[in-house]
Amino acid sequence: MPLIKKIKERHPAAEIVVSTVTDTGQKVAKERLGDAARIIYVPFDLPFAIKNALRRIKPSLFIIMETELWPNAIRILGRSGVPVLLMNGRISGRSFGGYKKLRFFIKDVMKNVSIFCMQNELYAERIKKLGAEPDKIKAIGNFKFDTRPSSTVPEWTRIFRRQKTEDRRQAREKEFVIIAGSTHRTEEELIIDAYIKLRADFPQINLIIAPRHPERFREVEELIGKKGIKYLKRSDVTGHGTRVTGVVILLDAVGELASVYGACDIAVMGGTFIEHGGQNPLEPAYWGKAIVCGPHMENFPFIEEFYKNEGAVKTGADNLRQSLKELLSDQGKVSAMGRTAKGLYDKNSGAVEKAMKEIERYL
Repeated sequence: MPLIKKIKERHPAAEIVVSTVTDTGQKVAKERLGDAARIIYVPFDLPFAIKNALRRIKPSLFIIMETELWPNAIRILGRSGVPVLLMNGRISGRSFGGYKKLRFFIKDVMKNVSIFCMQNELYAERIKKLGAEPDKIKAIGNFKFDTRPSSTVPEWTRIFRRQKTEDRRQAREKEFVIIAGSTHRTEEELIIDAYIKLRADFPQINLIIAPRHPERFREVEELIGKKGIKYLKRSDVTGHGTRVTGVVILLDAVGELASVYGACDIAVMGGTFIEHGGQNPLEPAYWGKAIVCGPHMENFPFIEEFYKNEGAVKTGADNLRQSLKELLSDQGKVSAMGRTAKGLYDKNSGAVEKAMKEIERYL
């Protein structure tokens, strides 16, 4: 999205075609791009299908995102004189192992790629080991750092926003807000149980749960109800509403989480307490919030820099309550973590602008 927006901004007459593999990809692309691009499915990677698409679309540029290395598409487009650019490139450890077995085949395919713009030096080194020519490789950063949520925190969040106070003696009375974002099955129960125990020390604490998949809203609501604790649903909040404390709020709305992070004190990342690989920690980092992750953040290797610089903490399922209690008991640390997270976010932004400089060389 940040790249497409930048292309349209600089080259409003450009026609953009976005291809996706899955039905979900189609739905998301149509929702987020609207009329900014033509949305199609990726043609089967067979010569006749690729040539047919090439003849119909007549592309000036073919941009591959991350690691969509379709051999026939790359060969046919490259040999037809269409520049092939890899942007926001990444190669996970698992993919790297698989590609290494096909190195000689992959190396031949990559000869048709004009430039490899990788997310970081590690991925740049991996693509080099797979046979990409060194002078074609650049580490320019991760597009995710250029994703900007709404700059406005939703008005309805006033019902639970924490009242700030400088009096440390009132720590037990502060209206802390924790968001558990993009949670998956089993994680909600883990987080709710930790929350219930935390209320013994922080009775006014609020917890917002945002399930990753909308079809699970009802399931999570039933789970909260079984725990016998006060809760309300975002869909039932109208206007500012009455101030609430010591409740669970189910964020049963799509598209609001990135902005709602701006109203919290601590963000607990979903998809990290199961073997899923994590959810995007950059959304709370944008707002300068303390970030808590479980052990599984494989999809976001840059999180190691956050851990190293104390912009985020990693904890196990058994230690989640204790980790949160320690943070809630030390607002100075929470604030410092948030500042560090925001600093790392700002430092790593700018990848889209660097990518545009490369793209414009071929326009």
